[in-house]
Amino acid sequence: MAHDGAPAGEYVAILDAGSQYGKVIDRKVRELRVETVILPLDTPVERLRNDENLKGVIISGGPCSVNDASALRYDKALFTMGKPVFGICYGMQMLAETFGGEVQRGKVREDGQDEIEMDTSSPIFAGLKPKEAVLLTHGDSITSAGPAMKVIARSSANIIAGVQHSSLPLFGVQFHPEVELTVSGKTMFYNFLHFCGCAFTFTMEDREAVALRLIRERTAGGQKVLCLASGGVDSTVCAVLLLKALGPERVECIHIDHGFMRLHESTQVVEALQAAGVHLHLVKAQDDFAQATTEMAAKGSRPSYTTKKLCETTDPEEKRNIIGNTFMKVCDRVIKELQLDVNNLLLAQGTLRPDLIESGSKYASANADAIKTHHNDTAVVRQLRDAGRIIEPLCDYHKDEVRELGVRLGIPRHLVERQPFPGPGLAIRTLCSDGTPFRDAAFAETEATVKRVCSGEGDAAVTTLARTAGLSACVLPVRTVGVQGDGRTYAYAAALSMQAFPRAEQWQTLMHLAKVIPKTAHAVNRVVFMFGAAEPNSPIEVTPTCLTTDVLDKLRLADGAVNAILMEHELVRVLSQVPIILVPVGFHVKGGYSVVVRTFLTSDFMTGVPATPGSAYMPLKVLEEIAAAVQQLDFVGRVMYDLTAKPPGTTEWE
Repeated sequence: MAHDGAPAGEYVAILDAGSQYGKVIDRKVRELRVETVILPLDTPVERLRNDENLKGVIISGGPCSVNDASALRYDKALFTMGKPVFGICYGMQMLAETFGGEVQRGKVREDGQDEIEMDTSSPIFAGLKPKEAVLLTHGDSITSAGPAMKVIARSSANIIAGVQHSSLPLFGVQFHPEVELTVSGKTMFYNFLHFCGCAFTFTMEDREAVALRLIRERTAGGQKVLCLASGGVDSTVCAVLLLKALGPERVECIHIDHGFMRLHESTQVVEALQAAGVHLHLVKAQDDFAQATTEMAAKGSRPSYTTKKLCETTDPEEKRNIIGNTFMKVCDRVIKELQLDVNNLLLAQGTLRPDLIESGSKYASANADAIKTHHNDTAVVRQLRDAGRIIEPLCDYHKDEVRELGVRLGIPRHLVERQPFPGPGLAIRTLCSDGTPFRDAAFAETEATVKRVCSGEGDAAVTTLARTAGLSACVLPVRTVGVQGDGRTYAYAAALSMQAFPRAEQWQTLMHLAKVIPKTAHAVNRVVFMFGAAEPNSPIEVTPTCLTTDVLDKLRLADGAVNAILMEHELVRVLSQVPIILVPVGFHVKGGYSVVVRTFLTSDFMTGVPATPGSAYMPLKVLEEIAAAVQQLDFVGRVMYDLTAKPPGTTEWE
């Protein structure tokens, strides 16, 4: 866990500038057997300079611009105190600003995996290839490194991607070495730690022992624990941990069916948890959620307000907040029904570190932007957490770490390896609309830019695809949530289409386009491929959609059809996650919908990539079978395949 006190032995300080991936830096460094402490960006330099155990400093990325009036404050003496410093994204821009460089908003965003050219004579890049795949996600760029800084890396767009001071132990990179999409990122961290003179002798405490101790310390007063169990990996591991730490007499587990589960999901959840030794109360609360409203807190110049009923609202943040707060209200009712002593009771959640990071929780980062409010981190949940009524033994974990812990606890692998299903369920996989197509002032420019990129613009592979396969592009009149430059975006999805089902090599070009389009069309954060005839015209109609039973049943049918095929071909465990999304655009089907298949490959769930059609993760024959099966549903106008990595798209669409 991050803490304010310095360790007794050697360590590296991570200064938090608000990155979505700040905790991943911490994890990667600890995996290399060097202890870490996460500190605020404005930590006094004297505290760092005088600590002999401090070997070096890493500055995280962040959503701010160094040019903003509200830019985070820091002491520039940080760079002259003699300790090695590794600045990541925002951290690198701090370096440039300090030493006479220039940082400007670029015409081209860089969001996604790309190749950079690097100077391998730099200590930070020792042992790497001259070209490496990395994750870039930024709007501001360094246009001049300044006289004291040497450029040691450039992106394919010739943007400065790495710098090194000519005489001081200072390094900066514009990309994220901490995530999977930076293939050799761990080597870069090792190189920096080696440069710092680290001994690599730190060993982490046993994960299971730490979690069990946390639970026992929090319940030392003899409290009982009420565990919210969705049936997913996180809540299952949480429940089994609680049982092991406290015994069944002090743990009550409930599964709340809010009406947004998949086909037969609640039945499967009960069976899965019983198989893991968990006694479960099933609570049917569909009407509670459908009729629920909540108070949305004031934000900026917007005053607080009460939402519509969940079955009437269309805003994704409202949906998430209503669902999260209604979980708490239903819990209160269940506590009374089970005659539990509320003054001697803690609420347990399987909250993970990525949930807190994306929600902008202070428990993960003091400066991170809120990408989307997770149902387990709403304002009500935060109040309960501040009051000491919530216990979250997994809040410092990532998904793959939870799975490892689950195996150690003896949970069967088929449960530990289940695909994640979000707490709000199908509610955030149904894009809602009041029937008004979203076309803002930037729509025409965005559409023109997308079409221009898809015409080739000097890109031989794209030009060939456009000429020989009739590649077309349009923009969907809806918005989807994304993460770009460590900040939340709520932007368009671009849709590509062709005259025929793409061949394997054509999918490679389509995947390439999915990386290029958001870099140039800044109002786009997601790219999909549409099966069927080529469609050059952006649709102008959307279907009025709310979270009503008839709409949710449509998504259940589509989701069930896709998952049946994935199970038949044994791909459910191969793919990390496969959200199926209902989009209120019917094209030629009046009042119809489009269905998006979103495959996702990842281990940390902070970043990831879609499965490339034609690979072992998504064979072409399986994808054709999926597209055909979903297209047969009478409400479906188009079937789409999400081509977007994370970033710039989030795992879910909302």
